[in-house]
Amino acid sequence: MKFLTFILLLLIALMQYPLWLGKASWGKVWQVDQDVIAARENNLILQNRNNMLEAEVNDLKQGLEAIEERARSDLGMTKQDEILFQIIRSTRSKASQSTTTQ
Repeated sequence: MKFLTFILLLLIALMQYPLWLGKASWGKVWQVDQDVIAARENNLILQNRNNMLEAEVNDLKQGLEAIEERARSDLGMTKQDEILFQIIRSTRSKASQSTTTQ
């Protein structure tokens, strides 16, 4: 009787192996679920970026204002008889400025 019980317990343990340690184990299924969640979040971020780029392309196709704005900000271009003032902000913190002036 003890031998039969041992065999049955061994068979039950062997049947549990794929569930816990096999190819489609609980741990791997959970990891795949986490990967899917991360991929969906990344897809949402990329979709928002694509929407913004599409709106910018449409704006560039339809009006000269967007092209003019791009030329001013990216290339520093100005209109004729126009003066461009650029304000350069210091990147040093106030604490480092006070130590250098002393």
